[in-house]
Amino acid sequence: MLKGKTAVITGGSRGIGRAIALKLSENGADVAILFAGNEAAARKTEEEASAFGGTARRYRCDVSDFSAVKETVSRIIKDFGRVDILVNNAGITRDSLLFSMKEEAFDAVLDTNLKGAFHMIKHCYTQFIRQRSGKIINISSVAGLMGNPGQANYAASKAGLIGLTKSVARELAGRGVCCNAIAPGCIETDMTANLFPPEELKRMVPLGRMGKPEDIAELALFLAGSGSDYITGEIIRVDGGMAM
Repeated sequence: MLKGKTAVITGGSRGIGRAIALKLSENGADVAILFAGNEAAARKTEEEASAFGGTARRYRCDVSDFSAVKETVSRIIKDFGRVDILVNNAGITRDSLLFSMKEEAFDAVLDTNLKGAFHMIKHCYTQFIRQRSGKIINISSVAGLMGNPGQANYAASKAGLIGLTKSVARELAGRGVCCNAIAPGCIETDMTANLFPPEELKRMVPLGRMGKPEDIAELALFLAGSGSDYITGEIIRVDGGMAM
């Protein structure tokens, strides 16, 4: 399905990013896995992705650093020759009520979650235009649609991703590049471990359970493939009905 395609996944060593990297690899893509800190997890994901028969390489990169992203994208293009799919998944949380939230916590979340996606898109932009094709998939959140107490910084960053998605979709549509966003709800990851008691889930989520990273990966696979060539600027929820 994705044979001959190169996918770049930020935050690709664990959780949703890992699931996407493995799903795209399983379906023929070569993958560049970007990670910020956990070398062991990145190496494991790289090995598991390589087992599907394609090429997988890991790259340490802080996506909030404009120059570091530029250098990393250049290395990826040199190593793989092209970028066909960009998945902006890297994200952090620094939760607290707005009253007690420090400026550094607000800035850190916006710099990684929103500016990080901007950096990646900007430095892949020329490549997409040259190829006159490409798929950009931004991982937003239902928090960006609904808001969430104690997550003003996170919700703002994810809402910003929605605006970024729609703007990039309009900007690059004429060059054959599609840009869409996925808005996950409660997904079982390290970030959400022990965050939602079962009784709270049943109250918030009509399906009454958390989703799995693979649920997001399945949609990412569709958006990365040719079956979504006439879909752009969309924000698709995968949330068990949480935000309907």
